[in-house]
Amino acid sequence: AAGTSLTAFEFMPRIVMDFVLKHARGTRDPFPVRHDWYTLLEVSGLKPDGSAERIMTQILETALERGLAVDATLASSLGQARDFWRLRESISEAQKYEGGNVKNDVSVPIAKIPDFIARADALVLEVCPGARPLALGHFGDGNVHYNIAQPVDMPKAEFLKLWHPIQQAVNAAVMEFGGSISAEHGIGVMKRDELVEYRKFVPTI
Repeated sequence: AAGTSLTAFEFMPRIVMDFVLKHARGTRDPFPVRHDWYTLLEVSGLKPDGSAERIMTQILETALERGLAVDATLASSLGQARDFWRLRESISEAQKYEGGNVKNDVSVPIAKIPDFIARADALVLEVCPGARPLALGHFGDGNVHYNIAQPVDMPKAEFLKLWHPIQQAVNAAVMEFGGSISAEHGIGVMKRDELVEYRKFVPTI
C-alpha cells in the first residue's frame, strides 16, 4: 500500500520492550496494554502535502479492520516520532544490562520469518533451557537480529560457554528455511569459519 514511500518496518517482541523500558531513560510504553509483538512502521512523503499521513492512516485502518493489528498509535509530531524511534534504537544498549547475549544477524525469506522464529526458539531452548530469545529486525529485507539473552538465574560465564552450540542451533534453523547465516552486518571475522561450513547449502545460479 505504501509503495516506495515505506521507509521503515521494524518488528520487536515484548521482551525487548520490557528491556528498553526498564533500562533506557526517557522511554515509555506507547500503549496502555501489553502486546506480544510491536512494529515500528514509517512512511515518508516527498512533499509536505500530508500524503504520507494519509497513506499511514489508511494502512493502519485496514490492518485493524482485517485483524492484522490489534492496536496502533500515530506520531503527531517529530518529537513523538523520535520517542518511537528511541524505543528501537535503545535495544542494543538495554540488552547489556540483562547479562550475556548471543547475537545472530541472519536472513530468511520474508514469508518464513514467523516459522523461523518459532523453530529457532525451540532449538535454542533445547540447548539452554530458560534462555530468553528476542528476535527483531527489518521485515523488508528478511533480516532478523536473532539474539538470545541468558537465563535470569544462570551465571554469565556459564551461559557464554554455550555460545557455539546456541549459534549452531540458530544456524540450523536458518538453513532449514533456506536463509543465510549473515545479513546486513556481513561475515566479519567471527563467521569466517562458519561461512566455509554453511556455504555448501547456498544454491548456485
